[in-house]
Amino acid sequence: MGGHNGGDEEANLPLFETEVSKGKLAYRVYAVTVLIGICSIWVYRSIKTPTAEEHGRWAWIGMFMAELWFGFYWIITLSVRWNVTHRYPFKDRLINRYGDKLPAVDVFICTADPRIEPPTMVISTVLSVMSYNYPPDRLSIYLSDDGGSEFTFYALLEASHFSKHWIPFCKKFSVEPRSPAAYFAQNSNPKDTTVPKEWLDIKKLYEDMKCRIESVIEKGGTSKDIRDQHKGFLEWNSELTKQDHQSIVQILIDGRNPDAVDDDGHKLPTLVYLAREKRPQFPHNFKAGSMNSLIRVSAVISNAPIILNVDCDMYSNNSDAIKEALCFFMDKERGHKISYVQYPQSYDNITKNDIYSNAASAIHKIELAGIDGWDVALFCGTGCFHRRDSLCGLKFSKNYRGELNSQCNITKDSSVHDMEQGSKVLASCSYEKGTQWGKEMGLVYGCLVEDIITGLTIQCRGWKPVHYNPERKAFLGVAPNTLDMSLVQHKRWCEGLFHIFLSKYCPFTYAYGKIKLGAQLGYCLYLLWAPNSFALLYYLIIPSICLLRSIPLFPEVSSLWFLPFAYVYAARNACSIAEALAFGDTLKAWWNSQRMWLFRRTTSYLFAFIDTMTRQLGFSQSAFSITAKVVDDDVLDRYEEGTMEFGTSSLMFTVIATLALLNLFGFGGGILKIIWGYGFAEGLTVQIGLCLVVVMINLPVYQALFLRDDNGRIPSSVMFKSLVLASLACLIPVY
Repeated sequence: MGGHNGGDEEANLPLFETEVSKGKLAYRVYAVTVLIGICSIWVYRSIKTPTAEEHGRWAWIGMFMAELWFGFYWIITLSVRWNVTHRYPFKDRLINRYGDKLPAVDVFICTADPRIEPPTMVISTVLSVMSYNYPPDRLSIYLSDDGGSEFTFYALLEASHFSKHWIPFCKKFSVEPRSPAAYFAQNSNPKDTTVPKEWLDIKKLYEDMKCRIESVIEKGGTSKDIRDQHKGFLEWNSELTKQDHQSIVQILIDGRNPDAVDDDGHKLPTLVYLAREKRPQFPHNFKAGSMNSLIRVSAVISNAPIILNVDCDMYSNNSDAIKEALCFFMDKERGHKISYVQYPQSYDNITKNDIYSNAASAIHKIELAGIDGWDVALFCGTGCFHRRDSLCGLKFSKNYRGELNSQCNITKDSSVHDMEQGSKVLASCSYEKGTQWGKEMGLVYGCLVEDIITGLTIQCRGWKPVHYNPERKAFLGVAPNTLDMSLVQHKRWCEGLFHIFLSKYCPFTYAYGKIKLGAQLGYCLYLLWAPNSFALLYYLIIPSICLLRSIPLFPEVSSLWFLPFAYVYAARNACSIAEALAFGDTLKAWWNSQRMWLFRRTTSYLFAFIDTMTRQLGFSQSAFSITAKVVDDDVLDRYEEGTMEFGTSSLMFTVIATLALLNLFGFGGGILKIIWGYGFAEGLTVQIGLCLVVVMINLPVYQALFLRDDNGRIPSSVMFKSLVLASLACLIPVY
C-alpha cells in the first residue's frame, strides 16, 4: 500500500515549477526612488521654464518633452521588471513517468538564400536536431527552402547519408553540441577527446561531405552522376528560378521504412525537403508563408502534436531540449493550457566584450522573464516549441485537455510518392486563397515580425505561453559581426514592432481584456522602440548647440535641483552595471552595450520610424531582408579583436558620425569657455558633462574617422558629409 501511494504521489508531482526572482523588493524600492527623481525633474522643468523674453525658451520646452517621454517609457519598463519569473522543468520526472512513450515532434527549419545562408551551415543545423536524445520514430525534420535551390537539396541529400554515421557517434559518445560544424570547431584536436580513432573517422567523413557540397556550389551546377543519385533532382530544370517554380516535396528519409537505419541498426528520423511553389503574381509572405506551408505539409506526413521551429543558423546546443520543453506541455495541472515554450535567442560567436551587444542579457534574463510573470511570452520566431492545435488557430477552452498522442498520426499505408504528391497541393500558391491561413490560422501575414504578432493572437485566444531560459543554451546561432549588419537587423525588427503598434493588433486595443495590463505594457516596451529615437536625438543635439551659445538647460551643480538629475543618472547606471556583472558580462561589455544602445536609437529606430510611416501612408511596401551569415576573414579578425566595423558609406554611419562630431564640438566649445572665462555660466557644467559622456562613448567613431587606415574605417565621403552637417548644426538658431 505504501509503495502504491508513493507511486501515485510521484505521478502527481508537477513537471515544472515557477519561481519569482530574488531581489524583487529591493528593485521595487529602487524603482520608487527613481520615479520620485523623474517626477522631481518634471517639476523643475515646469516651474523653471524661461519667460518669452529669455533665450532658450523653446529649447527648454523641448527638453521637457523629451524628459516626459523618457519618464513615460521608463515607467513602461517597470512592467517587465516588476514580477520577474523563472521556470524550472523536471526532466527526470518526465522520463520516469513516460519513459519512451512521448509525443511525436516535428522540427521546422527555414532557409531562404544559399548565397547568404550557406548550405553547409544549414545541414549542420539539420544534423543537430536529427541527433536529439529522442525516439527517432517520433521525430520528423522538415527543411523549407525558400530559395528553391538544388544546392540546398543536394546538401540535404548528403546530410541524410552522413546522418547514418553522425547520429550513432553522437549518442555513443554523448557528444555536445551535435552540430558537426560547431563540434569540430570546438574540438579541433582528436587528442582532446577520449575517442581519437572514431573522432578522426567521423571528421574525415564530415570534411569529405563538406568538400563535395562546396565543390558543387563552386562549379555552379550538379553533375549527371549526382543527379542520378535521387529522383528529386528531376524537379530542377533551366527554367526554374528562385521566384518562379512549382512545389517541390521530397521525403529523403522515410522513418517508417525498416531499412532506414543508422550504422548501429537504429531507426533514423524522417527527413523532408520542401520548396513551396512561388509565382511572381502571388505574394509569398516571406517566412510566415514558409512556416504555414510547413504546418500543412507536415500534417500529411507526420502530423506531430508538438512543433519546434528554428532558423537555419540556430543549431541545437542541448540534446535534451525536447524533453525539457515537454515538461511544460505534459504537466498534469497546467500543461494543457500552454501554447508554446520559447527559448531565448543566443549566439555562439559572442566575443568577450560583445562589441555589438548581441547577447542582450538584460532582455533575455530579466525583461522576457518579467513578461512571463504576466502569463505572456513573446514568440521570437526561432527556438520555439509549439502545440500544433494552438498554432493552427484553435481557441483554448476549459474543456480542452490537450492529450498529446504518443504516436505520429501518419497514414501507415500511404506510399512516399503519394504523400509527396498530396503535399505539393498544400504548398501551392493558390491553396490559401479564401482560407483563414495567415489570419486566424498559422502565422499571421502582413508584418515584418510575424512571430511577435502571431504570439499575441495565440495569447488572445486564451492560451498561456512560457519563456524558458535554461542554464545550458538550447540553441545557438550566428550574431551579426559588423556594425552595419547589427543596425540593419534592429531596423527590421523595430520597423515590424512599430507597425504592430499602429495596426489593429496594438496590444492596448486588440488584447484589451484578454491579457493583463502588465503584459500589454510589456509588449509596448518593444513596440515603441521607434519613437524612442526622437527624444534621444533631441537630447544629443540641442544641449550641444545651446552650450556653444552659453544657454544653460540644466540646474547649477550647487542647486538642490541638480540632485534628481544626478540621482536618476547614477542610480540607473549603477543598476544596469550590477545586472551586467551578475550575468557574467565584463565592464567593457556593459560600456559597449551603452554605445550600441545610443547607435540603435539614433539610427535603426529613426529609420524604422520613417519607413513605417511612409508605408502607412502608402508610399512604400514591406521588404524582408535576411541577415548575412558570412563575412570576409579580415572583417572577422577585427570582430574578434573587438574593433568596430564601419567600412561602408551607410546613411546610418553618417548620422552616427555627425552626432559624434557635434558633441565633440560642443564639448570643445565648453572647455574653451572655461579656459577663457568668456560666456561661461555655472549652469553649463551639466551640459559639458553630458557632451563628455557622449564623446567618451563615441571614441571608436573618432578613431574610425581620423586614425584608422584599415578597410573597416569610416569612408572619407562619410567623414566629409558628417563634418559639414555637424558644422551646419552648430549654426542652428536657438529660441
